[in-house]
Amino acid sequence: MTDVLVRSPGASAPGLRRVVTRLNVREETTMQDHRKLGRELELFDTDPLIGAGLPYWLPDGATVRHALEEYIRTAERRAGYRHVYSPVLGKRELYEISGHWSHYSDDMFPPMDLGGEQVVLRPSLCPHHAVIYRSRSRSYRELPLRMAELGGMYRSEQSGVLGGLTRVRAIQLNDAHIFCTLDQVADEARSALEMIRRAYEALGISPSRYRLSLPGPGGKYVAAPEMWQRSTALLTEVLDRSGLPYEAAEGEAAFYGPKVDVQVVDGAGRESTLSTIQIDFHQPEQFDLRYIGADGAKHRPVMVHRSIIGSVERAVAHLIEQHDGAFPAWLAPTQLIVLPVSDAELPQAAELVRRCLDQGLRAELAGPERGSLGARIRLARLVPYQAVIGAKEAVDDHVALRLRDGRRLDALPAAEVLDRISALVGAHRTDLWDGDAEA
Repeated sequence: MTDVLVRSPGASAPGLRRVVTRLNVREETTMQDHRKLGRELELFDTDPLIGAGLPYWLPDGATVRHALEEYIRTAERRAGYRHVYSPVLGKRELYEISGHWSHYSDDMFPPMDLGGEQVVLRPSLCPHHAVIYRSRSRSYRELPLRMAELGGMYRSEQSGVLGGLTRVRAIQLNDAHIFCTLDQVADEARSALEMIRRAYEALGISPSRYRLSLPGPGGKYVAAPEMWQRSTALLTEVLDRSGLPYEAAEGEAAFYGPKVDVQVVDGAGRESTLSTIQIDFHQPEQFDLRYIGADGAKHRPVMVHRSIIGSVERAVAHLIEQHDGAFPAWLAPTQLIVLPVSDAELPQAAELVRRCLDQGLRAELAGPERGSLGARIRLARLVPYQAVIGAKEAVDDHVALRLRDGRRLDALPAAEVLDRISALVGAHRTDLWDGDAEA
């Protein structure tokens, strides 16, 4: 279980109305509350008929979520991870073996009777991944085996603690489990820390602190003192060698092992865990996981749990508040809005939108029927790029580009503008332009 939830041609008129609505509300709101912004910017919402803690994603929010998920999948593939899918249900026996039933059942939904068996909505993905690992014999040559999944899991949160996207009952988790030898654990944990650093840079966010989460008083932990000592020593070494400042906190460990938790703070000053790395000797033993070593004998692997962005819900909530709805260009629901000065430039504007879509950019058209050029520019303040097309630009196939931060560029060839924007978006940059632009 990767425990990341801390207790604590041209656009249609409806599409354009979404842009206008999004941008109007930004003038009205000063609260960096993802629940308020998320609803007003039409990213997500909830309904009593669906249920508390079960938000649904609107088209613009789904676009942000999809971009985030594709980023993390690509980063994982580049780092040598193999992706799997596993079911959101499992037999109760699966969680009895993993230890979740005895240590975590208060946070699980009740079992359902199905064909004479009891099945449970899973509270985590790690038992499924352990079973996938043991589905065939493994050799030391395969290790480290990095298994990743963006998968659903469910937690029976009490109604009083539910809120927006940060505390939900249905969670989409960026999860991964690395099965490796003892000698490989430290390098895998360090690599995970580096993946977290790069992800935060691309997302334009910063950790508030790093926490070494240790067991505390009480009976919610697996009783295996030697196992805890070994895993704690390994994580301490990784943190010490990384040079990152960190604080130890008792009572915050997973039931099976210590964690490195990467903490963030929301607009109200509340701290929560976004990313985590955990070392687990317990579940490999419970599931009798083995690999054949170079000596021909069977050996027990170590399981490293690792989540780069944690739950997609919590990550998006933090991004909404961090950027006040003005996401980095690669995440923005609309990346470029095309603004013809008059009806005469509408054909060229529609063609530019088509070219954007062909290059994988998310673009919309805001024509003169929506007001003066100045009014449309003001309404598009959340959109990273605003491409103005006047009579001269239409003839020359140029655009006059305005950036969300207020800078303006001289008219440039449309092809060059799209290529430069595509390069910045493809590199997951948080800056809007390479080179000079007028403020």
